[in-house]
Amino acid sequence: MTASTSTLARQVLVQLGEVILGKERQLKLALACVLAKGHLLIEDVPGVGKTTLAAALAATLGLRFSRVQFTSDLLPADLLGASVFERDTGTFRFHEGPVFTNVLLADEINRASPRTQSALLEAMEERQVSESGVARLLPTPFFVLATQNPSDQSGTFALPESQLDRFLMVVTLGYPDPAAERELLAGRDRREIARHLPALLSPEKLLEVQAEVDRVHVAPALLDYVQTLLRATREGSTFMAGLSPRAGLSLLSATRAWAWLSGRDHALPQDVHAVFAAVATHRLLSRTTFAPDPRAVTSLLEETPIP
Repeated sequence: MTASTSTLARQVLVQLGEVILGKERQLKLALACVLAKGHLLIEDVPGVGKTTLAAALAATLGLRFSRVQFTSDLLPADLLGASVFERDTGTFRFHEGPVFTNVLLADEINRASPRTQSALLEAMEERQVSESGVARLLPTPFFVLATQNPSDQSGTFALPESQLDRFLMVVTLGYPDPAAERELLAGRDRREIARHLPALLSPEKLLEVQAEVDRVHVAPALLDYVQTLLRATREGSTFMAGLSPRAGLSLLSATRAWAWLSGRDHALPQDVHAVFAAVATHRLLSRTTFAPDPRAVTSLLEETPIP
């Protein structure tokens, strides 16, 4: 990691911190998720800054941005686009939907029907959309930044496990501390600030940074530790199913990104610790509650020795 890219990483986090106050760890996790080429799900009650964070992140990275408000009557074609017959030419022409962008903000994703939620699966996994038998590539880079309300609120449809697994991380913002909330109440509208943030990166520069993150060294001993954690999730009776190999790859990608943001070209066990809960919790369902159990994930991490 060069001095210039280290400075750039700090600048990005500082600018995001001007919009989302008092949430340094969550902002670093969100940025690490993007640098690891993953999709991000921000889960929390309405009004804590989920949408503002997504907009600020896209603006700061200099990426093309589309926002879709998910509702119960939203159709897959409203997201992906559709072929429309044109009388002048006598042919069908494909009209791109909002998914053809760099950053798609799927706002309140769990208020849409499961059919519409699932329409994003191919886009998230393959970075393409298939329509009328034709595969259409999405712009590069491409990310889904989704927000989600708590599943116990009325009018929500729980995301299926297969779609949750496509999100590299799930981040919860929570309420601000008193000092941050006072500054928020006394200052300018954070949504207005987010709309006027200068771009510190560009799509091309972001791809360069992602390539640099991919080169962060992971030693064999650290791979041993990651495998030990994966086995620990699969053993015992705590979780319905353990982490998959794909989840293991996601954990390594996030670990590399966290190490890069910490100014290193090699990953350490502390980097695995920093991202493990955000990567693993939504993928591990408790046998007793059939829901993610953050405490069980934290206990597993604390009880698993570093080789």
